[in-house]
Formats: sequence, structure tokens, C-alpha cells
Amino acid sequence: MTKARIPSIAQLLYKGALCRIEGKEKAVYLTFDDGPIPEATPLVLDILKQYNAKATFFCVGDNVRKHPAIYQRIMNEGHSVGNHTYNHVDGWKTPINEYIENVEKCATLVDSKLFRPPYGRIGLKQFNNLKKKYKIVLWDLLSMDYDPVLGAEDCFKIVEKKHQKWVNYRVS
Repeated sequence: MTKARIPSIAQLLYKGALCRIEGKEKAVYLTFDDGPIPEATPLVLDILKQYNAKATFFCVGDNVRKHPAIYQRIMNEGHSVGNHTYNHVDGWKTPINEYIENVEKCATLVDSKLFRPPYGRIGLKQFNNLKKKYKIVLWDLLSMDYDPVLGAEDCFKIVEKKHQKWVNYRVS
């Protein structure tokens, strides 16, 4: 079962990975993975534009190849992008050299020093190799929005429960 929070042990093992940005001001950093895809990315971009909000899109290289206009829209609208491998490969199931090559193949299409491993799965050797070139970005909290069993309200409740101290509004 996937956890909504990154386990503390993972934060210790992957020293230097970005999971949370501490600051005096309360802020939420929105990230979206796996696009760009026509089924979801344009809708997300429309909502972000409506609220004048920015996000970081961790893009799969093959999706950028298939949907260059959507990728260009992400860039044109001032959002950040990051590398999410070329084929959304699982770091726990992919040999180190093959994994690194997949990341570098994505880098030919996604010009960014940010990298997020698909599924949050990355071996220590992969991590140590990639952190020389990329800022590896994990997360502090997953909304679990990818789970088809959960609806929007369920996902919001996950976020609300985990961050009661700063979630005091609702975006509809």
C-alpha cells in the first residue's frame, strides 16, 4: 500500500533529496507527474490559470515527444518542469545503467535540473549517481489522486488530515 507521506527512513537514506521546503510563510508547492497528456494536462493548466497559480510538471519524455504542444503550453504559461524519465521506469526494477540512460534520454526533451523518480522508487546507487547532476525531488505529501477508487473529496481529506495546521480553505 502506498503511503501518503514519505517515510522518515527514506528521507534519511536519500539525503539531499527535496521533500519539503521550510519557511516562515505557509506555502503549498504543487507538482504534477506523468504528463503531458491530453486527457489531464490541459484541464490542470486551465485551473492553474484560473487561480493564477504556478506548478512544477514532472514530465515523461515519451509523453513530451507525443504531445509537444501541451509541453510548450506548460512552458509558455510560466510553469516549471522536471525530468520523470523517458518511459516512466521503476527504479527498483531497472538496472542502474538502463535507468540513468532513460533519465538522460528524457533530458534531451526536458531541459531541467529537477528529477523525480517515478513511483518515488529509486535505488541508492541510482540516487547517488543522479544527485551529481540533478536536484532529486520527492514529496512531503501525496494526495493519492492517482488511485481510481478515491474521489476528489477523498483526496482533499487526505491532504486536510495530514496538514490540519495550514489547510483552512477549500478550493472548488
